Amino acid sequence: MSSKTLCFLLAGGVGSRLHPLTADRAKPGVPFAGNYRIIDFTLSNCLHSGLRRVLVLTQYKSHSLQKHLRDGWSIFNPSLGEYITPVPAQMRTGESWYVGTADAIYQNLYLLERSDADRIVILSGDHIYRMDYAAMCDFHAQKDADLTISCMEVPVEEARGFGVMATNIADQVTEFQEKPANPKPMIGRPNQALASMGIYVFKRDVLCAELERDHNDPESSHDFGKDLIPRLIQSHKVFAYQFGGESGRVTCDRYWRDVGTIDSYFAANMDLLRTDPPLDLYQADWPIRTYLQQTPPARLVADSSGHEPQVVNSILGGGVVIRGGTVLHSVLSPMVRVADNATISHSILFEGVTVGEGSLLRRCIIDKGVKIPPGTTIGVNPEKDARLFTVSPEGIVVVPRGYRFGAGAESMPIAASA
Repeated sequence: MSSKTLCFLLAGGVGSRLHPLTADRAKPGVPFAGNYRIIDFTLSNCLHSGLRRVLVLTQYKSHSLQKHLRDGWSIFNPSLGEYITPVPAQMRTGESWYVGTADAIYQNLYLLERSDADRIVILSGDHIYRMDYAAMCDFHAQKDADLTISCMEVPVEEARGFGVMATNIADQVTEFQEKPANPKPMIGRPNQALASMGIYVFKRDVLCAELERDHNDPESSHDFGKDLIPRLIQSHKVFAYQFGGESGRVTCDRYWRDVGTIDSYFAANMDLLRTDPPLDLYQADWPIRTYLQQTPPARLVADSSGHEPQVVNSILGGGVVIRGGTVLHSVLSPMVRVADNATISHSILFEGVTVGEGSLLRRCIIDKGVKIPPGTTIGVNPEKDARLFTVSPEGIVVVPRGYRFGAGAESMPIAASA
């Protein structure tokens, strides 16, 4: 990848639809798949694609995210001009925080202006996927594009939540609608639409000029999809790059998930437990990097009566101890403890969760450090769960970080790291 490429990674989203998992952390910092944070997937793509100058734009409750970047991603050599640097919102251009994706870049325009980059890659830190950005940048250069947008095919009925585009035979974008009520299908494929993934490659000078123009437009919402892209396709060369067409540097599984809701987040974790997962964490040619704390190995141990634990099709982090319990189709983060005769089924347990003896958990997400008392049942009685916890439209029960169980107790968060 050319040293003339600069990457902005947008990681300041509130993630309100993921609440309460985002009550104390930014959406890209939410744990995923036992060992990882959501942002690790985008950062791993940068690493393997040769993107070595990455600015991570943070804003909402960013402490744990910045700590994760410090501990797990201080891997490049600044003396060679390489870095992954968090850039908190600083209100450099006015009295407001970031008010849109384009505004987030505009407020850091000084970083663009003093950079020697001629190509700017803009990414989001809250999606789960593998992608070779170098192949997209090569496509951008071959087309001499002013802007290249990564896209994928989605069913028309699902396209309402995306920017939907139309292209000509040369892959040039001719139309773009942000989250249309009636998405336009692809020519010859009436059930499919071409959706933007929110991944952009700009010529630097074009981006700077358009950001200035957008900032001075009082009618703009300062968003790439709503404002900049529809204007650019009228006056500039804008091309669509098809996701999944990368070079042989990465196995093309074509898996991409927006984990912006409790149900989509839960489903993406469960995808990893399929017999043939659509995203293989064990793929040798494109490993996902993260910060791994020092923990002892996971251990399965018989309970005091000699009853052996049972674990079926699950992911276990380091330091997990299962003593005579049963874990079925679940994801357990590091240092989880499961006591005698407890049963965990189709659930996600974050770091340091303790499950008491004889407890039963079904279709749950339990946030960090929660201590579940013996005999507790969650995910079985919907009416009871709804009185105490957040329950998603598909019935996933979320116990928030720091929740205290007790007679007559409601949700009582206590201090803990995110």
